[in-house]
Amino acid sequence: MTETVVLPAAGALAEADIDPSLDLFAEIDRLRREKNAVILAHYYQEGEIQDLADFVGDSLDLSRKAAATEADMIVFCGVRFMGEVAKIVSPGKTVVIPDAEAGCSLEESCRADAFAAFRAKHPDHLAVTYINCSAEVKALSDVIVTSSNAEAIVRALPADRPILFAPDRHLGAYIQRKTGRQMTLWPGSCIIHEQFSEQELVKLKVRHPAAIVAAHPECPEGILAHADHVGSTRAILDFVLTSEASEFIIATEPHIIHQMAKAAPGKTFIPAPGADGGCSCSNCPFMAKNTIEKIYLAMVNGAPAIEIPEDLRLAALKPLERMLEMSVSVPMSGSASNAA
Repeated sequence: MTETVVLPAAGALAEADIDPSLDLFAEIDRLRREKNAVILAHYYQEGEIQDLADFVGDSLDLSRKAAATEADMIVFCGVRFMGEVAKIVSPGKTVVIPDAEAGCSLEESCRADAFAAFRAKHPDHLAVTYINCSAEVKALSDVIVTSSNAEAIVRALPADRPILFAPDRHLGAYIQRKTGRQMTLWPGSCIIHEQFSEQELVKLKVRHPAAIVAAHPECPEGILAHADHVGSTRAILDFVLTSEASEFIIATEPHIIHQMAKAAPGKTFIPAPGADGGCSCSNCPFMAKNTIEKIYLAMVNGAPAIEIPEDLRLAALKPLERMLEMSVSVPMSGSASNAA
């Protein structure tokens, strides 16, 4: 199998070529119609990008929604592995991303050659791999999971089969605590969720005693120990919108608060603090690479475009399909209450 490539466009228009008088939002709308494009935005994108998107959500959900449309072009405002997933499930559509350098620390921590060696050392293990990884690593996996279905899928795996879990050690450790299944964990982590400070979180809770803490399971155990609710990004959103509480501390990338504030303007949402108590270190620097200008250019140029060799695409699709099959056969909990 060869690797995914992100193709530039020959003679592409660059940011310096953009007419400063252009209304980029209107131009993006025009291109959306002309190119029959659907624009996807992850919850961790800037609010103005979320607002122009056709769909806002978590990565797999966005790819499945785009696959169900008649669009010819998918513009995925997120990070590179998300564009790969969209191409894996929609091979006939053009998939472009605003910035080819928008990566992911989890993906970067788990290279395919190192993961293949990891698997080779544990030939009897099932490889359960978090969706935040490359197509090459997906192709080496037995089943893909998301933060919303990982617990249920691990519970459904044969009890006599040992498990490898990659690439997020914090999510893997959380699933271990929830299920009691011992797993060999890949030592990767999300640089964003690792930035939260347990000490500063405790101080913040003292200042806001009525606040409910909602955390993503990519957070370290010390953060999850203080959470009233642990769940995927979508599950956190659903939780705060349905909760009777009026004040929340959010321990995940803070751009999700844009959707919270739109849907529940009467509630207060406070980003969980970093080590200095007030930094913006939980803003994802990879997601921040995407801009309105780059979205416009991606649509004009038809690039950066994700291209995946068919043998690799089919190999990566197989564990994704296994996840979807298991999602039908076992009940999926969108979130989990704190048991850390």
